[in-house]
Amino acid sequence: MALGPISSNLPPDAEIIEPMCAVFRRAIKAEGLKYTPERAQILDTIIEFDGLFEADQLLETIKERGHSISKATVYRTLKLLESCGIIQHVLFDREQSHYQLAVGNTGNTLLIHADTGEVETLQIPELIELRDRICRERGLKAQGHRLQIFVTSGK
Repeated sequence: MALGPISSNLPPDAEIIEPMCAVFRRAIKAEGLKYTPERAQILDTIIEFDGLFEADQLLETIKERGHSISKATVYRTLKLLESCGIIQHVLFDREQSHYQLAVGNTGNTLLIHADTGEVETLQIPELIELRDRICRERGLKAQGHRLQIFVTSGK
């Protein structure tokens, strides 16, 4: 039995997205760097995180899984991942850098409690619809958005 093209089961407007590891490999190769097992482990761990994470949290998680990795490798890899658009630096705390996965993160709104440091991730369909309409009217296609709302207790 002959099989048709794989894409025949996809909707006509479906977009095939390249795997993050392939994007990362290509980006670091362009910098003359290698895709090492340590870098692969860092990316795999980040993909498993839900929401925001800190570099130290990433390092601790990798070590808990029995892998040996230096803090310097984690920080250098975070910088590489950020430069190729896989993660994004989230600014809300001067004390600690936070990151989140950017690829596949099509519409996060962060509600940041300035007094406690607590962060809530909100999905607001109306905001996504507004973003998409604005882009459509300009002949553009939204790749995602990020909105950070800083709040304090109402007291």
